[in-house]
Amino acid sequence: MLKIAIVCSRFNGTITTALFEGTKARLLELGLSPEQIYSTFVPGAIEIPIMAQKLAQSQKFAAIIALGVVIRGETSHYDYVCSQVSDGCLRVSLDEGIPVIFGVLTTENEAQALERVSDKDHKGYYCAEAALEMIGNIERLQLL
Repeated sequence: MLKIAIVCSRFNGTITTALFEGTKARLLELGLSPEQIYSTFVPGAIEIPIMAQKLAQSQKFAAIIALGVVIRGETSHYDYVCSQVSDGCLRVSLDEGIPVIFGVLTTENEAQALERVSDKDHKGYYCAEAALEMIGNIERLQLL
């Protein structure tokens, strides 16, 4: 049975909760059952790659969706976090050979982040669709 893992940061919880709920709802709309969706939460965005790596190494999932929010502050911390999280997710994907869909919002302010989880332009919907598309692409390659 096809399974997808969602790893979601709890930091900036109002936004990440909306991001998570939208992603999960879209996966269900696209035909997955609740049993096909495994969810786990981590303290912040920096912790996403290690959890994604452990999920990938379990070989129980066809794709992993990484969700979080990093909002620019007054220091360079934002740049370090964004770089580490994106590089970490890419590394997991390439090293483990599994799609890791990058659903970590990197915005200048909270208003931009909230806009990305609105009904009009919900990043979670895109992440769910991208995960299923990548699974399908990989499955077709295996049939060649």
